[in-house]
Parts: sequence; structure tokens; C-alpha cells
Amino acid sequence: MKNDIVVQGVPFDRNSSFRRGPALAPDHIRNALFSESSNMWTENGIDLGQNSRWQLLPNLDFSHQGCEFADIENQTVVHLNDELRVVTLGGDHSITYPLVRAYAKKYNKLNIVHFDAHPDLYDELDGNRHSHACPFARIMEEFPTIRLVQVGIRTATGHQREQAARFGVEMIEMRDLTRMQHLVFDGPVYLSLDLDCLDPAFAPGVSHYEPGGMSTREVLNGIQTLSGELVGADIVEYNPEYDPQGITGMVAAKLLKEILGKMLDG
Repeated sequence: MKNDIVVQGVPFDRNSSFRRGPALAPDHIRNALFSESSNMWTENGIDLGQNSRWQLLPNLDFSHQGCEFADIENQTVVHLNDELRVVTLGGDHSITYPLVRAYAKKYNKLNIVHFDAHPDLYDELDGNRHSHACPFARIMEEFPTIRLVQVGIRTATGHQREQAARFGVEMIEMRDLTRMQHLVFDGPVYLSLDLDCLDPAFAPGVSHYEPGGMSTREVLNGIQTLSGELVGADIVEYNPEYDPQGITGMVAAKLLKEILGKMLDG
């Protein structure tokens, strides 16, 4: 069937600026997804345990170094050429750049909804233009026709505000979160979900704590009410090494289920 969904793991965190650990996330999210503490039903009534329109793939292999971005992009292109939609479990946020490069080859007009505490619009960080703090600068430089809407931002620096103005980024800061309910998209939508969009009280298993964030329910509502056709997504920046009792892993699995439910119901 066309437009079936694959879930791929990208265990990559070499562009993290503070702590390593997100490379461990894909396996932990998988374990949480199938945990007996919950079930496989989505809130819109889809039993993912019985639905054959999605499949979980093995992680990409990064045993060799030096061409990780090319591997991520090329493998995603293969799936898209097979008329599949792709959900990716990261990994640090730098992986969104090669993922979007793959999507931009298929979709001439692409909208990106980016949930995050941080704009990730730095031109460079610590001399690294591919830092996890920079992916959306690289994306907007290369694909200026993309509409980028950022939700939950609460750490925007002067430089990143200048970058947002330069690229025409629509920024819904956490203090103005009610604006999220008025978002309307025309055409395909790609969702990039950094788990530190959530307040640390809901998702402590991240590398960069930024209080004052979204609740799990607010993120779920954002996914479930998203307008436009959801054609792909990534979940990034989960750090299992800082996740007491696997709380954030269960949150990530819940968000994955609702992303799949949204895509399968479309």
C-alpha cells in the first residue's frame, strides 16, 4: 500500500555540544514502545499492534565515521522513493538537516513544524556549523522556500533572533503558546520534535534543561490538531543516561504512538 510508514533509528550524537547520550535513544524508545506498562493503542483509536501499515526498521549503522549525514539522507531518500513516509528516532538534532534534505527532494513545497526549547539557528557553535544547535540555519540557507514554524522556544539569543528574521522563521515562543492553536498549513508538513520542548518536570531525560516548557498534554494536542498532511517526523535529543526510571523514554514512546496515529488517520 502506498504511503505506508517506516520508523528508523539514527543512533548519532557526535554533534552534541554539551553531553553525549542521544545515540542510545532509539533502542530505549523501542523498549518503551513495547513496554507492558502500557499498550499499543493511540488516542484516536488505532491499535498499532495490529496495524500493518507501519513497520519498525533496524537502526542505521554508524560503525564507520565520516559520512553519517550522507548515509542518513540516502537511506531516507530510498524510503521516500518507495512511497513510504518516514519517522526517525534520533539522535541529536543535527540529524534533522540530512532528513530534511531528503524530504526536499520529494516535496517542492514543504512546511516544517519544530517543537523545541531552542531555535537551533546558530550559524555555528564552537566552530561546528553542523552542531545540533545549527540544523535550521543550514536548512533555511539551502531551502529558503521552506516554511519553518518553531513552537515552545524560550532560549532565543539576539543572534538567533536575527537569524529568524533573516530566514523568515515564524517563532511561537513559550510565553505566547496560545498562538499555536491558530496555525494552518497548506501542503505537506514535516514535524521535528526535540524532547526538551517539554518542561524538565515532564521529560528529565534530556541534555539541556530549560524550565518553563510545555506539558506532555500540550505537545500531544499540538500533534493531534496539526493541520496539513503529516508526511514525516523525527523525535530527537532524548538522553537515556539522564532519565530516572525511564520516564522520558515512556514520554517519547507516547509521542511516537500519537505521531503514527495522526499519520495513519490522515
